[in-house]
Amino acid sequence: MATDADTCDLLCLDLPHAEEVRAQLTASQSNERALAERARALADGSRLRVARALSLGGELCVCDVAWVCGLSQNTTSHHARQLRTAGLADSRRDGKLVMYRLTPLGARLLAQLLDDEHVRA
Repeated sequence: MATDADTCDLLCLDLPHAEEVRAQLTASQSNERALAERARALADGSRLRVARALSLGGELCVCDVAWVCGLSQNTTSHHARQLRTAGLADSRRDGKLVMYRLTPLGARLLAQLLDDEHVRA
């Protein structure tokens, strides 16, 4: 809901500057969906916790992540899969185990979100 502090009292459009910004926005529009999906992947508290656990532990199996995060294995697997789908985590099968780790992109995004340069990929 807009308040008086949120809107201009008169229409004051700086057309050349506004058009320049608009052109840049339009040029990057194709990336916005992917960026929104990545941001959404970390917007859930459980997924953020899973990502932080992977950051701290490096590569972890789903069982370990579930125990660390205090989640069921099914819930952990679901959230880890969503991180993988968003390109923020990778997985590999090691015999009967499924191992997850953050991708470099996932580590960078998490570090930016946490404002912490010590997040590991």
